[in-house]
Amino acid sequence: MINIGIIGGSGYTAGELIRILMFHPHATLDFVYSTTNAGKPLHVAHHDLMGDIEMNFTDTVNPNVNVVFLCLGHGKSKSFLEQNQFASHTKIIDLGNDFRLTKDKDFGSKSFIYGLPELNKASIKNAQFIANPGCFATAIQLALLPLAKAKMLTTDVHINATTGSTGAGVTPAETTHFSWRSNNMSHYKAFEHQHLGEINQSVSQLQSDYTNELIFLPNRGDFARGIFATLYTTIEESLEDIVTKYEAFYQEQPFVTVTTTGINMKQVVQTNKCIISLMKKGNRLLITSVIDNLTKGASGQAIQNMNLMFGLEETTGLHLKPSGF
Repeated sequence: MINIGIIGGSGYTAGELIRILMFHPHATLDFVYSTTNAGKPLHVAHHDLMGDIEMNFTDTVNPNVNVVFLCLGHGKSKSFLEQNQFASHTKIIDLGNDFRLTKDKDFGSKSFIYGLPELNKASIKNAQFIANPGCFATAIQLALLPLAKAKMLTTDVHINATTGSTGAGVTPAETTHFSWRSNNMSHYKAFEHQHLGEINQSVSQLQSDYTNELIFLPNRGDFARGIFATLYTTIEESLEDIVTKYEAFYQEQPFVTVTTTGINMKQVVQTNKCIISLMKKGNRLLITSVIDNLTKGASGQAIQNMNLMFGLEETTGLHLKPSGF
């Protein structure tokens, strides 16, 4: 069994990790670390776990676990790792943004691999330290990477993506308050969202000569979880040729489905799936990409990475049914 520790156990991504790992056939939770809830049952923070798991939060770290998930929020993982040492065999998967960019991947003796399985699977299998991708970044990269691989990106890409309120984390803020978010919609960080760095990095990994702009408008949606992303760009090739390239790129990727039909977010919510829809009007290609921001965009993908790192089938413990309705 894989002994697991979770750091920052009170947040949404930690709660999602616990829910999935409870039913993972090769995993056992050793500890869930939270200084604010130490000694209290997990269901104090994650109410849906009541009756499912008898375990308390702790403020003590077991440094000898097989793998530790860092769910501390952006910018906090480095300071935690400076103050806490783990055994030489312990694998680390960071769900924050501290190590996602190439310029930040080296931290002391640790070198983090960018954990997008559909791009870096071979490296992930041999890695000890993983930087789990961002949620917007996951949906948008999966929409673009087949085009980059085929060197078909030649103009700007316009991106409009809407995320649920859980993407902002568990700590209340003005724009996550129900009274503000309900029956409302807004954009934020227009053209400068932090996930653009990792998206551009991955596109360049496959198409180094792409110098045009990814124009990204992120939106806050009136729902709790999920990402609905639409992208369009100019491409001369036929839709049939484009679909063939997408299907070939994702042929060995169990969580990505390509279609030419209309799709909706409920098809993926509460799963580790990404569904990509391709449509074309004249020389404009429309790409729609939908994921669950907490699962494929965070905790599910982290477990997918864990599976690969420990030599398991990457779908282990991740056969999840969408909400549907």
